[in-house]
Amino acid sequence: MMETSSCDIAIIGGGIIGASCALALADTGQQVVLIEPQDLASGASKGNAGALAFADILPLASPRIIRQALRWLADPLGPLSLAPSYLLPVAPWLLQLWRASLPDRYPANIRAQVALMQLAQTEMDALLENAGLQSHLHTQGVLEVYEGAHRLQAAQGTAQWRDRYGIEAQVLQGADLAARQPGLAPRFTHGVYIPGWRNVGDPQALGQAIGQCAQSRGVQHLRQSVRWLQASGQGVRLILEDGRLLQAGQVVVAAGAHSRQLAQGVGDRIPLDTERGYNTTLPPDALDLRQQITFSDHGFVVSPLRCGIRVGGAVELAGLRRAPNYQRAQAMLNKAKAFLPDLDTRDGTPWMGFRPSLPDSLPIIARSPRHPAVVYAFGHGHLGLTQSAATARLVRDIITQNTPAIDLHPYRVQRFSLWGKRT
Repeated sequence: MMETSSCDIAIIGGGIIGASCALALADTGQQVVLIEPQDLASGASKGNAGALAFADILPLASPRIIRQALRWLADPLGPLSLAPSYLLPVAPWLLQLWRASLPDRYPANIRAQVALMQLAQTEMDALLENAGLQSHLHTQGVLEVYEGAHRLQAAQGTAQWRDRYGIEAQVLQGADLAARQPGLAPRFTHGVYIPGWRNVGDPQALGQAIGQCAQSRGVQHLRQSVRWLQASGQGVRLILEDGRLLQAGQVVVAAGAHSRQLAQGVGDRIPLDTERGYNTTLPPDALDLRQQITFSDHGFVVSPLRCGIRVGGAVELAGLRRAPNYQRAQAMLNKAKAFLPDLDTRDGTPWMGFRPSLPDSLPIIARSPRHPAVVYAFGHGHLGLTQSAATARLVRDIITQNTPAIDLHPYRVQRFSLWGKRT
């Protein structure tokens, strides 16, 4: 007979989302188990740019991205690549992404993103204060740079949406741009500085600190993988990698890009895929970097972190099994050197991670429609760190059956169907 244990709440996934959910649920009076086979925050949460990108309100599924996609795909090492062997598996996801960019859906997705971002700002402050982790947070702003006035003009759609929702942005050029970030290549003549953009010094260190705080309040970290979920009369049965069974009253699925298979265990088919991202982390003295710089037309950012200068971004659609292609990281590093000639590109450490992405760029934060003891918290794409505290607050609201802090309708499972019908 297999060994069986039990708990009130099992959280699957120890990234920034799972760790934040664990902390939010630690003081509910219930027994909480956080299931993660590795060290906490060692997956996609480790390699992000460290940005709390509350101003990043436009979904990837946008008319602008659809227009750029074909141009980007022409360069195999450019901002967007699609492995030919993965075209058929990812085709339904791409179809849903295109549908999400249409005029009847795109504005609604922006409104949903804004609502989540506004909650994320207040909840991140509350989480860090509650855990005594305010020292991880700082405000440097972000600088978006453009090659000529025509490229700045092409981004006016983004500027208009930001202005509509009260996001402060300052247009810079000439001496003002040079003063904001010395050493930019002359080809970058215009910029947009967003002063309210916030950053963390080391995203992995923050994720681990949140997880450690949760453990200090009684959450157990179980170093296991979950093979499968099964609905049971008393909640959910989890089949662990070593063959043991864990019976949980409720389960939070926050396993990032690996969440789709777990959802299938209770009968939910969710169009989750991974936008594989690459970066290189250079020593901290590799550049006098005043703030994060976004090279929007090239699909990558350069970020000043406590652990080093991180050059990363881009999107590769190739699934979970294909080996990393670190030439993509090198291509971004080469561009960064051309754009910031003083950048010392020696002694860098390359990395690849799996961003868990849904076609409309919104996460799923909801109970399973097939089994209400299962709560989903995944699909944040590029915004897991940014939206982690808000997601944790909403998961707590769901688990404790309190009125959610915001309307959860846009983040429901049922918004996806075979033919893209809105339900």
